[in-house]
Amino acid sequence: MATKKIENMNFEASLDELENIVNQLEQGDLELDKALAQFERGIGLARNGQQKLQSAQQKVELLMNDNGDESLTPFDNTSES
Repeated sequence: MATKKIENMNFEASLDELENIVNQLEQGDLELDKALAQFERGIGLARNGQQKLQSAQQKVELLMNDNGDESLTPFDNTSES
């Protein structure tokens, strides 16, 4: 299977792959070279995911400011309908 370039992956795909890498590393069955390669890819996936989250947060803040609403209201999912 060809490995997708990290920068071309969407957030959800990156997160799924990162979870798989963490599981593989936690099992401890990988050879050292393979474990290092997976760790390196995992770091790249984590950084890319963080960048995507920051970008999404900036877009939300811009949209909120464009609408004249300076503050966000926290989401409370504990209340029942």
